[in-house]
Amino acid sequence: MSSSLMAALLRPELLASKAYAVAPSTGLIKLDAMENPYGLPDLLRQAWLESLTDAPLNRYPDPRPESLITALKTHIGLPAGIELMLGNGSDELIQILVTAVAGARRPIMALDPSFVMYRLLAQQLGLPFVGVPLDAEFQLDLPAMLRAMSEDQPAIVFLDWPNNPSGSLFPEAALEAIIQAAPGLVVVDEAYHAFSQTTFAGRLGQHPNLLLLRTLSKEGLAGLRLGMLAGPTAWIQELDKLRLPYNINVLTQRSAAFFLQHSQVLDNQAEILRAERERLFQAITTLHLKTWPSAANFLLFHAPGKAPAIYEGLKNAGVLIKAFTGHPRLGDYLRVSVGKPAENDRFLSVLESLL
Repeated sequence: MSSSLMAALLRPELLASKAYAVAPSTGLIKLDAMENPYGLPDLLRQAWLESLTDAPLNRYPDPRPESLITALKTHIGLPAGIELMLGNGSDELIQILVTAVAGARRPIMALDPSFVMYRLLAQQLGLPFVGVPLDAEFQLDLPAMLRAMSEDQPAIVFLDWPNNPSGSLFPEAALEAIIQAAPGLVVVDEAYHAFSQTTFAGRLGQHPNLLLLRTLSKEGLAGLRLGMLAGPTAWIQELDKLRLPYNINVLTQRSAAFFLQHSQVLDNQAEILRAERERLFQAITTLHLKTWPSAANFLLFHAPGKAPAIYEGLKNAGVLIKAFTGHPRLGDYLRVSVGKPAENDRFLSVLESLL
């Protein structure tokens, strides 16, 4: 009875889709999810906990915390006249964007490979998804992208910048050409801005179809689940109608406000991770594994014929990285997040022994 009822009530696209998979990581050195591996210094942790002591857990959170939004606008460096909307992580904001344009029945477009949620959310909402392949070096093929936009007329083009999983930071001129030629919205997703140190924030308002995604997750606050969508006020006002009330809980609001006052600590951690990224790149390359230069906090490397064995060998030795099981292009590739120096040393030691 239940299966027939589900078939009658649920969209075929939902029944055919799979939930986003998260690998179990208990007891492992976790280098699979592009998190900042550093916790808070003890003194800062104590001050943070004190900032939460009188949080009114019995009340609904502020539905639009203006002082936090103002502080985040400054943190991002938004121009005057640009508005900001908060989400329970960037994922919720991507979902809102795709839901907003679903009635147009036009495709969602992104590069391929890219962040999987663009495709997943489009498909679950019954929209066509067009993935425009990156070239053999995981670089943007601008003529192919312009041609695909002209042919498919996407409602939204998502540009993961730097790209996940390659770490590629595509040329700004190419992004400008896409924004100018796009028949719909272009959303530049700067999840890894803390490591690329490059942004399109200053160009918001210059293009009426340009929106910007940011998150605090990669800066070291993944557990807070705070994403941000910036763009012209008219767009944000309409999209905000789809945001569920009270979507940012009171502890996240308090915590984000606190950390913005101590952002130098997170900046210093990002600087260490950028240096470790370069050390990891050189070390993996020395092992004769082709590795892609990255502007993010992870590295993609090619292990033809060996990727599954390397993944399992690392996992058995207590190190979890990312394998792309079932991906038509990435089966021979692995992605490792940049950890603390000792974690990176352990990864490299096990990797070398497996080779």
